[in-house]
Amino acid sequence: MDLSVAQGLLICLLILVPLLYEWSPTFKFFCKMAFFYSWILALAVLAIPICAVRGRNVENMKVLQFMLLHIKYLYGIKIDVKGWENFPLKEPYVVVSNHQSSVDLLGMMEVLPSRCVPIAKRELMYAGTAGLACWLAGVIFINRKKTDDAISVMSETAQTMLKEDVRVWVFPEGTRNHDGSMLPFKRGAFHLAVQARVPIIPVVMSSYKDFYNIKENKFTTGTCVVRILPRIDTKGLTPDDVADLADHTRQTMLSTFLQLSSTPCPASGEHAGHTPCSAERETHDVQ
Repeated sequence: MDLSVAQGLLICLLILVPLLYEWSPTFKFFCKMAFFYSWILALAVLAIPICAVRGRNVENMKVLQFMLLHIKYLYGIKIDVKGWENFPLKEPYVVVSNHQSSVDLLGMMEVLPSRCVPIAKRELMYAGTAGLACWLAGVIFINRKKTDDAISVMSETAQTMLKEDVRVWVFPEGTRNHDGSMLPFKRGAFHLAVQARVPIIPVVMSSYKDFYNIKENKFTTGTCVVRILPRIDTKGLTPDDVADLADHTRQTMLSTFLQLSSTPCPASGEHAGHTPCSAERETHDVQ
């Protein structure tokens, strides 16, 4: 039986794709990332009708969390959580976490407290089915390009936290950071905590360098350690204290990140430039 051109191409693809997947680390990386995003979009299709029953409601975040928790098993990623006792049970608070990549989603879903929603950039709302599912789950979207809009959203969020017993998850670096350290923190989350007079709970995820590296096109199996740090109270603080509060929180989180990631610091005088280790020393010096 003669094969059509389309059938021949399909057979070639069925042979070549598995071979490329095994032989090319770059091809394997992009396949894994493509599946990661595609699978999330597909899961969102299932989540939307379930969440739509309640409408936009923070309780819908439990639906998304349930649907996303299994992804770590698909990729062979073990998540080791430490410090569960540091999550308060019956009060609003602001969670601040370091931001390395899209893989942060796995760690966040592993420890996400009840009635807790992330603050995300507004562009995510237009990410197809995922954006709609996030909106239904009560995710708070801000326009980072318009400061006045962002401040207004934060002010409304502070009122909502207190009235509806909502917790908020923020990535204060504002963007992904693949450099093995932490970017300077933006102060929105800390203004929010001070305005609402709620505690800050720092959450630190260890470096993914052993199993995920976008520069090296590496995405293998591995372990991520997530540490929930003790609360930082904001009672009695004013907007004038926000800068020091953000710096202190970053110093604490950076020190923990380096410990969890087993990043060795060279002996004094052996390093040059602004490395993660020098950053840690600098932050401790100002305390």
